[in-house]
Amino acid sequence: MMDPAAKQKVIYITYLIAALEITWMFLQFSITPYLARRLGFDTIWFGYLQTTVGVIQLLGGPIYGRFADIFGARAALSVSCGASVFYFLLLTVADSPFMLFVHKLPAVFMHALPGAQMVVADLSEKEKRAEALGKLGLCFGIGMIAGSSLGGTLSTRFGERFAASFGAVGSFVSLMLVLNFIPKQTKTQTTPESDEKGSSKSVFNMGEITRLMKFPGVAKTFTVKIISGLPTGIFQVMFSIIAMNFFQLKAEQNGYLMAYFGIVQMVIQGAVIGRLTSSFSENSLLLLSVGVSSLVGLAQALMTNVFQFCFIVIPMMFSLSVFNVITDSMLTKSVSPADTGTMLGLCASVQSLLRTVGPTIGGFLYETYGVPSFGYIQCVINAAVFGLLLTTGGRSQTHRP
Repeated sequence: MMDPAAKQKVIYITYLIAALEITWMFLQFSITPYLARRLGFDTIWFGYLQTTVGVIQLLGGPIYGRFADIFGARAALSVSCGASVFYFLLLTVADSPFMLFVHKLPAVFMHALPGAQMVVADLSEKEKRAEALGKLGLCFGIGMIAGSSLGGTLSTRFGERFAASFGAVGSFVSLMLVLNFIPKQTKTQTTPESDEKGSSKSVFNMGEITRLMKFPGVAKTFTVKIISGLPTGIFQVMFSIIAMNFFQLKAEQNGYLMAYFGIVQMVIQGAVIGRLTSSFSENSLLLLSVGVSSLVGLAQALMTNVFQFCFIVIPMMFSLSVFNVITDSMLTKSVSPADTGTMLGLCASVQSLLRTVGPTIGGFLYETYGVPSFGYIQCVINAAVFGLLLTTGGRSQTHRP
């Protein structure tokens, strides 16, 4: 059993790995839209490309989480970082629409953030879990700033191929950190109940994965996570198109805007989330995040330029950060310690589901009704979810061994 100092060291290294992996992810986000346009993709085909990634990660997320629970954190993070290396290597040779689709295939194994969340959830105390997971959001902000700035600058000055090669080298550095500093197994507590329920060692046992939905509070929180997150997910998936066509931003300018997102998220995750989780219940914070998201949707529907959007980003990132941290914390507390990896894999699959349906819905809305439609839908859906949460109430129960 690891002593507290050793646990904290592993958590800090996990934060570093997460920041690096998010950096390479946003570096890729700064490359792909402009490479796709150069290869002749229109809005609809770019939507198909995004949907492909969503489907691939939707299939891989729950299985990756189950793999992590069975084989441990080091194996899971190693698979993710190794897949990232191949992902970027394929991107360097993507010189046709077909190859741009092919380079997305390794994404089935690329789940570094859920892997990092599993390590943090396993090694942190239950009452401090929301705060610890919130600090991963701080890493997300750092990665967003670094990756967006690097991606925009490198692709503008040296080309997309050089930027992709840089990402491959960076992912290899992440892999070395995992192999050298992350312990093979991070789970520190198991119970006879969890051992019995998690006795099947098959990664592809869907019964073991779907079993978690029967725990108290899990189905309700998952439903909220999907329905409330759908409008935001659509907007995020379509944002690269909105930045290019609606805001008329170039690659480097888009990189700076994404870096601004990262700065806002860093402030929220570093200075706000911890104070909120220590002062208010998770149910209250869930209500707050959904309510703010509804107001953000209304503001997005009325915005006309990027300057206005920069103001909207602040409450948008606040609601998004609080919502993701609180729902992930509630869900991991609802299951046994032996199942946290699988649960976080399912949480990741929610984001993948949104990326799967988002591009198709988003492309249709963008072409038919324009950018304001995203905001109006977000406003109405989150207002409805807020009302339902307010009327039903009830705290999600946590798992009792």
